[in-house]
Amino acid sequence: MKYLARTIEGTPLLGDDEGFVPLGSVHPDLGSVREALPRAVAGTLGDPGDAPATRIDRDTLRFGPPLARFGKLWGIGLNYAEHAGDLDEQRPDEPASFLKPNSALAGPGGPIRLPPTEQSERVTAEAELAVLMGRECRGVDEGDVDEVIAGFLPVIDMTAEDVLQRNPRFLTRSKSFDTFLVVGPTVAVPDGSIDLDGLTVQTRVDGAVEAENEVANMLHPPREIVAFHSDVMTLRPGDLFSTGTPGAAPIEPGDEVRATVESIGDVTAPVTR
Repeated sequence: MKYLARTIEGTPLLGDDEGFVPLGSVHPDLGSVREALPRAVAGTLGDPGDAPATRIDRDTLRFGPPLARFGKLWGIGLNYAEHAGDLDEQRPDEPASFLKPNSALAGPGGPIRLPPTEQSERVTAEAELAVLMGRECRGVDEGDVDEVIAGFLPVIDMTAEDVLQRNPRFLTRSKSFDTFLVVGPTVAVPDGSIDLDGLTVQTRVDGAVEAENEVANMLHPPREIVAFHSDVMTLRPGDLFSTGTPGAAPIEPGDEVRATVESIGDVTAPVTR
């Protein structure tokens, strides 16, 4: 597995399980992670060990968001059958998608800032596997989706649940408060195709597992989600799909939320108001 990342100061990085080097030390012609996404798709990121630079241990790095600016931020609701049952909702026959604004995005470490209580008194946090696009595409067959995906990362999605429960038409507002999408610190770029089905996704609050499930139990798997939406609109490098959560957990100021996606990574953020 290779990893693309940025320091909190904005320096693009390329790494593996041994550590990170500046992206420019491997690819002098690349000035940003976004520019590296097509090479992630093509499997030509190279080996950080071949760089004329000393590897830096990830524990000594402070990461910012992997991209300076993401593209479209898609979310998929009710994508695990059990979570749909928790919300007393009917299982959707097609991906139940929505868009979030870029202003909702926060980098690793957050914090997650809850809205004033007069706007919402019940916010939930949801761990999700996210898919990052690496090539422009339109009308991609599901079997060819790996040819347009750059990699994967964990995210924490938030919902003002009481707003949503008042009226399902309020979905966009309930999902769009500032800091209501915390992205993981690194984009995991598999060496070849990856079997996503066996990966476990966990929502944790203060160390306790509040929800857990396997990607295999999604109603609409990640590659289907990408193919489905590529029939709707052109997808571009930097577009992100949060593929749905195994379950949501209510959060309060002082909590610490963690999203863990097996083999992909994790992201943590404290909750404030």
